[in-house]
This record gives sequence, C-alpha cells and structure tokens, in this order.
Amino acid sequence: MRLALAALSALTIAAVALPAAAETWKPYSAVSDKGLQWSYDTDYSYRDAASGMVVIQQAIGKVGASPRVGPSAPGAADGVGSVVAIDCKAKALMIIGSYSPSKPLAIADTWRTGKPAKATSADDKALVTAACAGADQLPTK
Repeated sequence: MRLALAALSALTIAAVALPAAAETWKPYSAVSDKGLQWSYDTDYSYRDAASGMVVIQQAIGKVGASPRVGPSAPGAADGVGSVVAIDCKAKALMIIGSYSPSKPLAIADTWRTGKPAKATSADDKALVTAACAGADQLPTK
C-alpha cells in the first residue's frame, strides 16, 4: 500500500512538472460586427535568423462566445489561423502557412524566397505595428 501511494505521489509530481504549451494571445484587430477578432500568439513570436523577419502565429476568435471559440493553435477544434513573416522595416508581410481544424499547419522550407507585400489593410497594418513593437526583444531562431 505504501509503495502504491509513493508511486501515485511520484506520478502526480511528474504530471505537475511537465511543461505546458504556452499560448498568450494578444488581440490586434478591431472587433468586427460579427464579434470576430484577430490575435497573435506572443509566445510563438520570434525573429528568423536567416531572413531577419519577425515570424508570428495569428488566429481568429469570436469575442465573448460561450463556450470560448478561438483564437487557438494548430490542431485545436477551433484553431483557424496562419503563420506570418513580417519585414518590420518595410512594413510588409507574407503568409507562410495556414491551418484550420481540417488542415494541419504546413510551412514550406522555401518560404524565405517569397516576397512580402506592403501592409495595406487596417488589420495588416495593426498586425505589423503590434508584432514589430517589441521585435528587438524577440528570440532569434
């Protein structure tokens, strides 16, 4: 019995000590008339060493929905979004992969050969502004 309790205790401690997949979603767009809002995951954001661009994961969610609906990462039942590379100096961006519940995220190894387009929509401009604000503090990968 003591051995069983010790084993259960060890398993409980191990389960608590496992790292969680962090997702810290920061809204950057205005809420649409249908209650939709775009956010990006600040825990995913990084500066790409090869291109110098900031890479972020963005997703859409329904504000105030119960139960909660997005934003979520790839693989979640309510995960709809994309991964975007941003050239902060040029204020330009390009989608390098997208995902939905029926489509897993896939990013081509050749994405760095693409040419970012100037941010023109209000949502794209807001994303560039938000993601580039702390770009100098992002980890480089």
